[in-house]
Amino acid sequence: MSKDGVGLRAVTRSVAFLTAGALAVTALSGCSSEEKRSKPLAAQDIAPAARDQVANGGTLHWAVDAVPETLNTYQSDADATSTTVAQAVLPSMYRLDANGRPQVHPDYLESAKVVETEPKQVVLYKLNQQAVWSDGREIGAADFAAQWRALSGKDSAYWTARNAGYDRIEKIQRGANDLEVRVTFARPYADWRSLFSPLYPKDVMGTPDAFNDSARKKLKVTAGPFTLKKVDRKGDEVILTRSARWWGHPAKLDEIVLRAVPREKRAAALAAGEIELAEIDPEALGRIGLAARAGAKPGGSPLAGPGGLPAHGSGSNLSAADALRSWAVAHGDDEEAADEELSARQKERRALAAYKREQAALKGFEVRRSLEPAYTQLALNGASGPLADERVRRAVARAIDRKVLAGVVLSPLGLPAVPVGSHLALSGQDAYADNSGALGGQDTEEAQALLADAGWVAGGRVEKEKKETNKEKKKGEKAAGAEGRKSGRDSEKEDDGTYVVGEDDKGDHKGVDGPQHLAQDGKRYANKLRQGGAPGAYAPKGTAAPAAGATKVLAKKGKALALRFVLPSGPGSGTLRTVAGRISSMLEKVGIRTEISKVSDESYFKDHIASGQYDLALYSWPASAFPATDARPIFAKPVPAADGSLNVEQNYTRVGTDQVDRLFDQAVATLDEGKSRSLIRKADSRIWAAAGSIPLYQRPQLTAVKKDVVNAGAFGFQTPVYEDMGFLEKGVKASARPSGD
Repeated sequence: MSKDGVGLRAVTRSVAFLTAGALAVTALSGCSSEEKRSKPLAAQDIAPAARDQVANGGTLHWAVDAVPETLNTYQSDADATSTTVAQAVLPSMYRLDANGRPQVHPDYLESAKVVETEPKQVVLYKLNQQAVWSDGREIGAADFAAQWRALSGKDSAYWTARNAGYDRIEKIQRGANDLEVRVTFARPYADWRSLFSPLYPKDVMGTPDAFNDSARKKLKVTAGPFTLKKVDRKGDEVILTRSARWWGHPAKLDEIVLRAVPREKRAAALAAGEIELAEIDPEALGRIGLAARAGAKPGGSPLAGPGGLPAHGSGSNLSAADALRSWAVAHGDDEEAADEELSARQKERRALAAYKREQAALKGFEVRRSLEPAYTQLALNGASGPLADERVRRAVARAIDRKVLAGVVLSPLGLPAVPVGSHLALSGQDAYADNSGALGGQDTEEAQALLADAGWVAGGRVEKEKKETNKEKKKGEKAAGAEGRKSGRDSEKEDDGTYVVGEDDKGDHKGVDGPQHLAQDGKRYANKLRQGGAPGAYAPKGTAAPAAGATKVLAKKGKALALRFVLPSGPGSGTLRTVAGRISSMLEKVGIRTEISKVSDESYFKDHIASGQYDLALYSWPASAFPATDARPIFAKPVPAADGSLNVEQNYTRVGTDQVDRLFDQAVATLDEGKSRSLIRKADSRIWAAAGSIPLYQRPQLTAVKKDVVNAGAFGFQTPVYEDMGFLEKGVKASARPSGD
């Protein structure tokens, strides 16, 4: 999950934040003075500058993952770039602050209050009197009503991705004047601040045809500091231009160009001057760090540093040779081809010269770093097999050291290595509390006791597995996806370069060649999910699996305790594979084998996670400012569908309880902020206890930025302020960087 901007709904899962706007009903109280609020683990890093220090004009080229398939963020194929465009060109009643809490957006909204709770909840919106669409029409009740009807779920002709919240509205009316909008709810709704952000014009929402098609490729009418100039699919870019009808602070930039650049090619694009802003992986961070250190010392070269020594250091896992090899891979060759090319001296000299030119250019960039409003979790599939037993799931959780895993990912990047303590909020948000104590921390003896209680015996008899027929083998491959391969005994004929961790009686394990780089977690899946060799999971060819001191394999009813650990195999998933290797080693210590199965990025989520073809997996969830609404489908108890299948919504672990569902239902219907937070925290404790998913660490956010770009970078929780982005005036000094503590 990499985001260029933070969406109100797509940002970290947290409780119903009722801090924005004074509430007219005194019973709706905020945080008590005694309640201790958490703080974000890392500050945003955007090189803040006052508007009078930002030059007027210029074009900012911003790397994104892809040109969006749709500009309608309420459709199922909307992505991070869809959200970025919407934030820059459309109204939002609320935007998130640095703590991930929604605040009134004053350019659109003067106030919003719950003015009645009996007999029904009524919210009164008072709009900014200057707020108009780009065609000159005032933003008003007609736009709110059209969006409600489109997203209410009552008309199946609208191809909507979600209707949460809108389905609780009974009616929308004009208030005392055109600037007031009264929204009456049929049922109480704590997360009402999540609605109408973004708000589309009634021309888009008014009919199913308009909703389904008109806003996919263009937005004729907008109301933001920028307007949509062009979606260039051939050129892989979206062009936003300063709006002449904007009533707020005018945008400093003339244009923002959102350019699709693959992550592995972003360092080269930065060096070539094609982009000035890009989220990057730790490998690119290493290259920019090399360039910065070489440029800072006399006699240093962009490749090797002073005296010809490798200039790698904190935040980089690259030696100069590794960096050169990675450069060759990024410029169009696979790893084997890169190794062959680098062995030829002539090609190596050319590559070295080109690499040095790029490194010299990268001296003009810096890396701004924070933590994404998203966390990576270990998912345990509780639908069947050993993990259907809660005791085994709890044993897995107690066997792993989350602090160590957070350190593996975050410490080399100079970011705080603190494990995430909640499924439903992140540190800094109102709902955050560390509820991991409901499950307990790392404890090898407790893990072993839980396994013994579940009937798994160390050194027990293991029956020889029945050999699959060709027909059964084909069926299994279809279920797991065409790209999936099961490692271990069943894949000897088609070895994918892995071995079974904990299976120590075989000495001829094969593995992958070359260094394994810590890389940014890979793709976003289903608009929410994102995906990171690894000691203990991958070994160089010819390396035998460790035999000495290994814990005896556990067995029950003739079967060994072995869990299939499915991982993406793409170049952007090195971090996940590193973390998986550490987890596998930790599980081995309590007698749990892991069968590492590497699959393509394309099939990882669709064919494995969503379909339940895994035991263990790593993927990330973005958190939300409104967990009572947005987190419920992720943790809801799966229920049988009419056709006999299991409806899991987004609960891909298949672990849920009626009690957790009730707590979510109560939280979303409770207008008292304190009670709603308390219910969310109770739900989180129950989720921890069920051990279906184990939050590990908040994802790193690394953004390479040209040094004179200000008010942009690693945004953290906060919604970007697009009108303030720009280039520093000549002669003006940039503000000091945050310390990151």
